Amino acid sequence: MAIFPFILLKSPRFKNDPIIINHEKIHLRQQLELLIFPFYILYLVNYLLNFIKCRNHDLAYRNIVFEKEAYEHENDLKYLKKGNWYGWFKKI
Repeated sequence: MAIFPFILLKSPRFKNDPIIINHEKIHLRQQLELLIFPFYILYLVNYLLNFIKCRNHDLAYRNIVFEKEAYEHENDLKYLKKGNWYGWFKKI
């Protein structure tokens, strides 16, 4: 979980997992793009709308625009260096 400026991990073993770290770093940049606090509001609103639409937590979570960007690019360890700012906006 990314709560600016920290990445919180369930287990110490995830500390060395480049995919998980990259996923969370994408969230940190999303938070910066939205000046931090609005990110959390939009994240929650997007989740709630998705949940109302599909009535399924996992599906609602996976369809949050911020998660779509992070999951789509978590394997690309150079994604953040390429300057793809506001990539989540394309997922709306």
